[in-house]
Parts: sequence; structure tokens; C-alpha cells
Amino acid sequence: MVSAPGEEHYYLGIDGGGTKCKACIATADGRVLGTALAGPANPLHGFEQTLDSIECAARRALKDAQLPPETLQHLIAGVGLAGVNVPDLYRSISEWRHPFDHLYLATDLGIANMGAHHSEDGAVIVVGTGSSGYARVNGVERLLGGHGFPYGDQGSGAWMGLEAIKAVLLASDQLGPPTNLTEGVARLLGAKGIAIVEVMSGRPSSEYAKLAPLVFSAAEEGDDVAQKIVEEGASYISSMAYKLLDCQPGRLSLIGGLAARIEGWLAPGILKDLSIPLGPPEEGAILFARQRHLKANIA
Repeated sequence: MVSAPGEEHYYLGIDGGGTKCKACIATADGRVLGTALAGPANPLHGFEQTLDSIECAARRALKDAQLPPETLQHLIAGVGLAGVNVPDLYRSISEWRHPFDHLYLATDLGIANMGAHHSEDGAVIVVGTGSSGYARVNGVERLLGGHGFPYGDQGSGAWMGLEAIKAVLLASDQLGPPTNLTEGVARLLGAKGIAIVEVMSGRPSSEYAKLAPLVFSAAEEGDDVAQKIVEEGASYISSMAYKLLDCQPGRLSLIGGLAARIEGWLAPGILKDLSIPLGPPEEGAILFARQRHLKANIA
């Protein structure tokens, strides 16, 4: 068992999104000690759930790091969350009486960018439960998308799931073309026709995102309806990439749970400009926390 920290600082990196919350604990020199997962952490779709997920992921990461539970109050936390680009949510999270020593809050895109490039400068496109793009060049930030489901997030898992349901419902009324998605959706949801509406009514974006792998599989098997959904989503992500590249970020990375599956559907000109991420968002959150804590101490 590692002893509780005294003068030494331990850093917590949090990457919170619509499906899961990832946590990483590291030493001051960046050595990762433990990682963990917890539930959804997008305050736009559940404020209390987000707070619970952050603390749960942190405690699990402490256990993985073989640090005692009381270490929680000594952690310097960098927290990157989806949804905090909405000013009221940023303010509410900032006012949280958290259990950590310090908490430095950023958007999920900000910490993803730092993780991908090990620098504040660069650009990222996140394609997971939601979708959004971000660039930072010479201190100037640009945010694209991030409007949230169902208002935007084209190309994301949640958007694809909703589009699949729309297509299946049209097909069930014989007002749209038949699709292999019908059987796949019925199998996953245990419902057909109008019963799908009953099953999915009020469900969070993460539940819609569970249908995305089905859409990709059907598209790869040649289903016309599924192909159109994926192509439309990929076209949006490609357009976002071109806009970010206009900022001349130096590096552009595609990250998120659906990055690998959608990459092959992007415009050919985009693929040559993509850079492999240097690290995951939760490690970017640790870099962010270290920078902010150092600046605070110097000030």
C-alpha cells in the first residue's frame, strides 16, 4: 500500500462525457498510478449524476493506484466535462463543494486537445456519444458543434441512433425504404413499430448511442439506408475538420469512441491531415491541472 501524500502532490484527471467518466491518477512528474471508469458525466443530461460519477471514478482510481481512500482530499483535480461550454453549467460545477484539494474545470474538448498534442495548441474532433470540434492556436480558441443531443451532434453515436430509429419507423409505415436496421433495432430494443417510441421516450443520449455500432455494421454490409446515415454524419465531421484546419493548428486528431469506425468514411483529403493522439483526454486533464496549479502557486 502506498502511503498517503504529504508534501507530494497527486493529480487526478477526469474526462466526463455522455456515456462514461474516465479517471486517471498520476504523480507530479506524470507517472500514472491508477485508472478507472464510472457512469455518465455530462451535466447537461444529469447534474447530480455527473458529480456522483466524478467522485466514484476518482475513488475507483485511488483503489487501482493502491492509495488509501483519504487521499481523495489531497488530490489536485483537472476535470474536463462535456456540457460545460454552457455558461450556467460551468458556473454550477465551479461552485460544487467537491471533495478534492483543488479542482480546475475545463471543457472535455480543452483537455482532449492537451492530451492529444501535449500542448494547449492544436485541434481535435471528438466523435463519441456526441460530436464537436475544437482548435486552439496562439491562445485563440475556436469551438464547432457541441450543441448537444438532439439539437446537433451530427455524426455522433447518439445522432446515428436517432437517425436509425427514424428510418426504421418510416420503413415500418412503408413510407421509407426497407432497411436491415429494422431487425437490428428490434433485436437490441426488444420492440418494433410504435413500441420503439415507447421504449426510447425520455432516454438519455447514451442510450441512442448504443445503436451506432449497428448502423456502422449495416452500412459496411451495404445497407443503403445505413450508408446514407453514416455518409451524412461523416460529411459533417469532414466539414468540421476543414474548418479547423483553416486555423492552421499544426496537428489535428480524431478521438472518441467512434473515431476508428468513422475515419474510413471521411473525405480522403482529411485522412492525410490527421495526427495520432499522443495521449488520452484524462492525461490532458492532468496536464491542465498541473499547469493551473503551478500558475496559482506562482501568483
